[in-house]
Amino acid sequence: MRLTTKGRYAVTAMLDLAIHRDQKSVTLADISQRQGISLSYLEQLFSKLRKHNLVDSARGPGGGYRLSRSADEITVAQVISAVDESVDATKCQGMKNCHDAHACLTHELWEDLSDQIREFLSNISLAQVVEKRMKEFTREANLRPVEYATQHRMESHVAHHR
Repeated sequence: MRLTTKGRYAVTAMLDLAIHRDQKSVTLADISQRQGISLSYLEQLFSKLRKHNLVDSARGPGGGYRLSRSADEITVAQVISAVDESVDATKCQGMKNCHDAHACLTHELWEDLSDQIREFLSNISLAQVVEKRMKEFTREANLRPVEYATQHRMESHVAHHR
């Protein structure tokens, strides 16, 4: 099972809005620059996010986008669903025709996994993701330069020998 680029980019862009919630509105150009997502792709995603009432838009000078409600009221699952992304680990996209016209032996296993993933994403708000990332960012920033350099060398060494 893979979450496609569409779902990942939508969540990333919404997290960017959540991080910059103190601004009146955020332009797609700013999100594009900060997150490395093409402007045209963001326009497509935000059209869907707006239709699902996850973002509000303002036109004109100082215009842009902002979250339609608090980041703790928007779940990752809502964002993924809004851009027509599905979280499905089954081979047959839940149609139960993975083995000819019938469900394969492992269909129920993958269907249960899909349900668990959906439940997990439904219980995580944008605010929770931002908070966790900010804690990690703060922890990294508080490492002394020598500790950081040593940790980085060790991680590079481990990655090289895998």
